[in-house]
Amino acid sequence: MGAFLLITGCNRSHRPTIAVVPKASADIFWQSVHAGAVKGGWDKRVDIVWDGPPNETDIAGEMKIMETMIDRRVDAIAVAPSDRSAFKIVVDRAAAAGIPVVIYDSGIDTDKYATFVATDNYLGGEMGADRLGEVLHGAGKIVMVKTVPGGASTMAREEGFRHELKAKYPGIQILDERFGMAMISESRKVTENMLTAHPDLNGIFCSNESGSEGAAQTLKSRGNKIKLVGFDSSPMLLALVQEGWIDSLVIQDPFKMGETAVDEAVKALRGEKT
Repeated sequence: MGAFLLITGCNRSHRPTIAVVPKASADIFWQSVHAGAVKGGWDKRVDIVWDGPPNETDIAGEMKIMETMIDRRVDAIAVAPSDRSAFKIVVDRAAAAGIPVVIYDSGIDTDKYATFVATDNYLGGEMGADRLGEVLHGAGKIVMVKTVPGGASTMAREEGFRHELKAKYPGIQILDERFGMAMISESRKVTENMLTAHPDLNGIFCSNESGSEGAAQTLKSRGNKIKLVGFDSSPMLLALVQEGWIDSLVIQDPFKMGETAVDEAVKALRGEKT
């Protein structure tokens, strides 16, 4: 009686790989997105490849990661584009290669994607304006610590903030707006400069996590408790709220965003309605 050896490939049932590309990887916000994406991968039985640049200003670095994922022939990609115009090239290339793309967190200037997963950032900006208008009783002088040029999500927050302030609180004047470049150190610097240039300020609005922390740390170092309304959440920001250096925060759900982005990528991969 003969003996037979059956050799089979270990890749008999292919497990899909979803690349999840964030704008940055250092902030608590993006770490929470990562955790949500991992949970989405577990739930949907897909492998998650997470890779992003250290900072939101590294547009070229994030685009290079996208190119790598396309060349690697991952099954689907979920990307948070750091620049809505520049990323059109790589998203269109992924679509041409037959790789479904989900856009999350920030918009993009192309329609070559399966779906868009994001917070209503414009509404978030309006909420920030309503809070600052309320605590300043509809009158005062303020400044804005913006995030980065070309970032669709934070630009929408900033525009929503301006629009709501103008519509509901005409007695509040925005004296200055400067970019913190998604870095705590730069946000501290521009806040310091604006406080020096405008010593009679009553309030500050910040459109992201690093801007909120940098501005609040500057107020703390000066002992200046003017009203600050920020965006996003982290243990440090919550501590600054408790200490009174931040009045309030508009908070998203980054964990759910990451989980939903993976869920939508799997649907697109399977040809299901998104």
